[in-house]
Amino acid sequence: MALELYLDLFSQPCRSVYMFAKKNQIPFEFQKISLMEGEQHGDQFGKISKIKKVPAMRDGDFCLGESIPIMLYLAEKFQTPDFWYPADLQRRAQINEYLSWQHTGIRMYGSKMFWLRLMLPKVMGVEVPKEKMDGALEDLNNALNLIEEKFLQDQPFIGGDHMSLADLVAIVEIMQPLGAGLDVFDGRTKLSAWRDRVQAFMGKELFDEAHQLILGAQESMKQLDPSKLEHLKPRVIRLFL
Repeated sequence: MALELYLDLFSQPCRSVYMFAKKNQIPFEFQKISLMEGEQHGDQFGKISKIKKVPAMRDGDFCLGESIPIMLYLAEKFQTPDFWYPADLQRRAQINEYLSWQHTGIRMYGSKMFWLRLMLPKVMGVEVPKEKMDGALEDLNNALNLIEEKFLQDQPFIGGDHMSLADLVAIVEIMQPLGAGLDVFDGRTKLSAWRDRVQAFMGKELFDEAHQLILGAQESMKQLDPSKLEHLKPRVIRLFL
């Protein structure tokens, strides 16, 4: 049985896994799971992931969830180049530091901005109070400042001179607000230069392919039937408002 990856490229963690596998020429079958339509809650997917989240992986009889463990599994199984997750103790510790911080340090703020600017007001018809939007923007900017000042500093990449899993995870998280029309790179020359280096390393074709859905979200959501998102509305309002 071929290795299967269960993904929705609207999701930042899914894009990380997808780009990592593609860049390293790891053979896999792409299994599309639509988060917007709630397919992660289906009985069939529940056999793959009891936590009912994407990304998920099935390799024969072995199933695994969460993006970081999946990428580390793939890195070891397919013996990807050392720079992704360096053997050097201190460099690996720097990568681990970012990977531990990012879940609540940046990813949640990028997602929140996507929902507050696009999904809630323009798709679900929910009014977002100005103070909520202002607070979310401040949180996002503070997180971006930390990435520039703490994790990047004056280095080409997070943790040093070479691309790593930390950079791959970071770029997909930072790109998320662009889907709602917020250019987080505007006025940030250090962050913009880093993005260009990551894009050049990954290859523009793969970079654009992975981000096509999120960057086209404003147009694609105009075609979406809002009733399909009713199952999401209570949870999203509880999380973000």
